[in-house]
Amino acid sequence: MNSRREKLTGVNESGGSQLTSSSDEPRRAADEITCQEFVELVTDYFEGVLSPRSLNLVEEHLVMCDWCVTYADQIRATVASLGELRSEPAPGEPSAAVLAALQKRRERSE
Repeated sequence: MNSRREKLTGVNESGGSQLTSSSDEPRRAADEITCQEFVELVTDYFEGVLSPRSLNLVEEHLVMCDWCVTYADQIRATVASLGELRSEPAPGEPSAAVLAALQKRRERSE
C-alpha cells in the first residue's frame, strides 16, 4: 500500500483490494469502508481531494450510516462556525496592576 487513502480504505486506485484478513477480524467487502475509515477520510472528503473510487466509497457509506452523516454534519457546522470568527489583534502589554497581582499570587504559592 502506497498512499494514505489506500491504507485507510484498503483499496488501491485501480480498485484492487489491499485488505488483509486475520482470524481476529471479521471479513468485510473490499468495496466498503468502516466508520473509523470515514472519520479518517472526512477532511479529504470535504476538501474534495479524494480519488473517484474513494469518493464513491465514502458517499456509499454515508447512504448507509446515520452516525457518520451526523458526524459529517457536526464537522461541517464546526468548520462554518470557525470561518465566522473575527481575527482580533492580541492585547498590548498587561497593565502594572495585572503584573503586580500575578507576582503576588506566585509569591503566595511558593
